[in-house]
Amino acid sequence: MLKEKSILVVVPARGGSKGVKLKNIRTISGVPLVALVGQVVKELPYVDRAVVSTDHPEIAAIARGSGLDVPFMRPERLSGDMVDDWSVLHHALTECEKIDNRRYDIVLMLQPTSPFRKPHHVTAALEKLITGGYDAVWTVSETDSKAHPLKQLVIQKDILDFYDPAGANIIARQQLFPVYHKNGVAYVMTRDCILNKKNIKGERTSFVVIDEFMVNIDTEFDFKIAELVLQQKDYPERDYRNS
Repeated sequence: MLKEKSILVVVPARGGSKGVKLKNIRTISGVPLVALVGQVVKELPYVDRAVVSTDHPEIAAIARGSGLDVPFMRPERLSGDMVDDWSVLHHALTECEKIDNRRYDIVLMLQPTSPFRKPHHVTAALEKLITGGYDAVWTVSETDSKAHPLKQLVIQKDILDFYDPAGANIIARQQLFPVYHKNGVAYVMTRDCILNKKNIKGERTSFVVIDEFMVNIDTEFDFKIAELVLQQKDYPERDYRNS
């Protein structure tokens, strides 16, 4: 518990990823992505329960070996490409409350595809949710100005145009207001947000900005970036191979 709130960690890790086959058990410096989440959870003493939502037996076995629990297998209806996070979390929360015969106040989603997360990132999001009385708190990273929405273009019927007409007025990057993107490090939601508001972003959602470099793995190239970053001697990260 943290500040008298019971916390359920849910790690979504289906087996049918299309971009990289069995992405959630591919390794970074020899450690499977889902096992890296288990390492982080071991450093969060306030977590009451940590489960993996998966439909794949190999993912389940590796998750259990890292200290995470797999008290149920994800049903087929929640294993497709178009299944949203809320459906997975709602299922995990209701199943765990039924199995454990208890109520969880907070749901913390930790995606395996964000391998550079640190325990203090997660704790910061949880504490902000609780002290601020928010429905949800997401971790985000500032988006590079080259990918700013006002600099994006669209193609329609062989015509190139701005995604947002206001982009035509942008001359220098100093004119751009900061924008942010989800980095997958932590999503924290209240039980009420999941069960009653039926969303992972409630009416009052706040944020924690992470300034360190984060990679959210979706492609083979993302794996190469992650490995390259970890090879840098000045990267302030723990030794993944020995932790």
